[in-house]
Amino acid sequence: MKIIELILDEETEYNGVDAISIVENPAIQSNFVALKDEQIRLAEVSKDKRILLGAVLIPNKPILRKGEDEDYYIYFSENTVRKASELFFIKSKQNNSTYEHQIELNGMSVVESWIVDDPTNDKSNAYGFDLPKGSWVVSMKVLNDDVWERVKNEEVKGFSIEGFFADKMERPKESI
Repeated sequence: MKIIELILDEETEYNGVDAISIVENPAIQSNFVALKDEQIRLAEVSKDKRILLGAVLIPNKPILRKGEDEDYYIYFSENTVRKASELFFIKSKQNNSTYEHQIELNGMSVVESWIVDDPTNDKSNAYGFDLPKGSWVVSMKVLNDDVWERVKNEEVKGFSIEGFFADKMERPKESI
């Protein structure tokens, strides 16, 4: 089966992540954590925080794609993940989100973003994640009541990206 690295084509206007979608079955197979007062205790007592935290991209993780002629895998290098996370904010895309890649959502915003540099001591560990170096993690504020109901009902479990990437090359299956 083919394995294709996706890269950013910096010579085209359309490149990078345009939106983060909340989905039931994230392709990177990493669910997010819904942050609420009952789960996270802060020094200041406040109402429901309505924040989702999870991985957006995990470097070198094979992601199965269904092709017209044949199925194949895609992956993103650590360098591409970092560049995509930076470009996401440079292009002011932090308020762009969708539901299952189909319905544009309002009332959603990425409020925190980081790249895992030290997997052993990363903040994501406190939320039960074990992510490799180079993973892109975000916290997303949910002001949309309908979306928050879907989160509470466990209809959505993770993040998925929407964007434009170019194919770099095919790698032998054993490489990943």
